[in-house]
Amino acid sequence: MDTAQKATRINLFSVSTPQMRAFHMSWFAFFLCFFAWFGIAPLMKVVREEMSLTREQIGWCIIGSVSITVFARLFIGWLCDRIGPRLAYTGLLLIGSIPVMGIGFAHDFTSFLLFRVAIGFIGASFVITQYHTSVMFAPNCVGTANATSAGWGNLGGGVTQLVMPMVFAGFVTLLGFSESVGWRASMFVAGLLCAATGVAYYFLTQDSPAGNYKDLRAAGKMPESKSVNGTFLEACRDYRVWSLFVIYGACFGIELTINNVAALYFVDYFDHFKSMDTVQAVGTAGLIASLFGLMNIFARTLGGIFGDMFGERWGLSGRVRLLFIVLFCEGLALMLFSRMSILTLAIPSLILFSLFVQMSEGATFSVVPFINKRALGSVSGIVGAGGNAGAVAAGFLFKAEVITWPTALLILGALVTCISFLTFTVRFSEEAEQEAREATEAALADRRRTVELAGAAVT
Repeated sequence: MDTAQKATRINLFSVSTPQMRAFHMSWFAFFLCFFAWFGIAPLMKVVREEMSLTREQIGWCIIGSVSITVFARLFIGWLCDRIGPRLAYTGLLLIGSIPVMGIGFAHDFTSFLLFRVAIGFIGASFVITQYHTSVMFAPNCVGTANATSAGWGNLGGGVTQLVMPMVFAGFVTLLGFSESVGWRASMFVAGLLCAATGVAYYFLTQDSPAGNYKDLRAAGKMPESKSVNGTFLEACRDYRVWSLFVIYGACFGIELTINNVAALYFVDYFDHFKSMDTVQAVGTAGLIASLFGLMNIFARTLGGIFGDMFGERWGLSGRVRLLFIVLFCEGLALMLFSRMSILTLAIPSLILFSLFVQMSEGATFSVVPFINKRALGSVSGIVGAGGNAGAVAAGFLFKAEVITWPTALLILGALVTCISFLTFTVRFSEEAEQEAREATEAALADRRRTVELAGAAVT
């Protein structure tokens, strides 16, 4: 979807324009979705003991949490092209909050798994976030806008590792709830926040810089929704979309997997936690695991910033070149982390690995907006679904009894390193390169004029 009046710069401290309101609301909504999506992960030690879950059952929970999101992201991308990101996000947040709160009613493995699968529906929020910022920002800064909004959203995966154990501890130690009631009440709070944000999204945002899709179509300023019929199949026929599908599975899929397993990984494979009681072990492991997600506050943005810089210097092929570099480094860093058995060495290697994972994600979505503008929602949905497909595939390694979790991480690192070479299949025609150059130059010129006018007004 291509619209006029796109912002040529990101003014982080402003909410006066529809572009910046969409930016801030989209990352915050994605943040809460991510927070709720993985809110149960740092509490799994408590759930495992209460429901006597086996390693295989935990593995199915890991797979289940990301499986439905594959289909949800495909659907939500198609939906954005038709009804716009505002209504899509509002509906997703309101509907998605139900299983987040409802998981508190789980009483055995089967009911817990069903709710865990249903919660994964809110993971489709990523596609709407990327869609909304893509239609709001010009080519010179769209990579940065996409990466920052998604990165700050993904930050929820780190914050939840830190905050949910604190919320749980508050219910147990301060309010006197049992551990069984404590984790359930903690998830209810997360779901309630998602629902409230869904209402806010409806009233505080609009679909595009020019207005809402419904109003624009009624005024004849935008083609009817039927004009985007066939865009999903059009996106499916582009081999580059499927290359990016696999590539995103090798970065975001890995991040989802680590969000699911990190807290338990540290508890089970490092002697440091053996002497701690449940509340202390959950809190400490969650704190360490949160470091991985907290890197999103800047790491994914770096991928977008460098993507825009490489694009400005070397065109669309430059964006792809950066994607190869950071994805290749991600694979090496993951293999390094998998070999760490001493906590003081594992933590810095986890941070290094996290840096390249999130830069790879930002670099991927600095390329996506240029694949097919007419089918932006469908392309974003398919590529986004690749992240979850990668997480589903990785989940089977962690449920296998014959493979230890460190070995599973080593295998994943080797696979990511190999997949990085797939970036060389993502190519653009000279016509597309020229169009991107002209759009970038026009956006930069518009930005310079805005700065000059602002300077003249001050003097």
